[in-house]
Amino acid sequence: MSQPIIAVERVSKQVSDSTGVLTILHEISFELRARESAAIVGASGSGKSTLLSLIAGLDVPSAGTVRLAGQDLFALDEDDRAAMRARTLGFVFQSFQLLGNLTALENVMLPLELLGQRDARAQATDMLRRVGLGERLQHYPKVLSGGEQQRVALARAFVVRPAVLLADEPTGSLDFATGERVMALMFELNREAGTTLVLVTHDREIAARCERQLHIEAGRLLP
Repeated sequence: MSQPIIAVERVSKQVSDSTGVLTILHEISFELRARESAAIVGASGSGKSTLLSLIAGLDVPSAGTVRLAGQDLFALDEDDRAAMRARTLGFVFQSFQLLGNLTALENVMLPLELLGQRDARAQATDMLRRVGLGERLQHYPKVLSGGEQQRVALARAFVVRPAVLLADEPTGSLDFATGERVMALMFELNREAGTTLVLVTHDREIAARCERQLHIEAGRLLP
């Protein structure tokens, strides 16, 4: 059997404040294979988003290891982790995280340009057409609806054909109907690209559409 694309091994995260030490995550372990889809579910404050940040190498665990495509993320320095994220990961956030001074097309071109791809404009144009925004290429985020902005964010995430897509409450800022369309598009692109999908959600209907559900309660992964 091939190695997992994501391996989380006894990961814990603690922070200290004036009241003492707070354990956010306690010895979390799981593996995901290429092309799998998984939902991280739990109540607010259970540690879901922290776990997603650790998988991405955006935060550092207090103990344990995260391996991405076989590479121990925390054996790398910060620059090398950033380079691996650029090659391997796509991100979709609840708040879209688009750059307001760039058009939809320029937002989607940016990760391709950072990777040095010369046909960034053509690839970004094709992906925006794929998500139904072919007529909105030159529009800035401020004139796009929430659903349109999230589709730009999806296009930006998928345009580099990442091995792993991480999504943090991707429909949290959208109305129900728009959220349904965005999720359908996310799963469709996921199947087409063969990307491993990991999403944080409090919506159990969305979670049920994933192949696996990882339930976090008070910082612990439930059996």
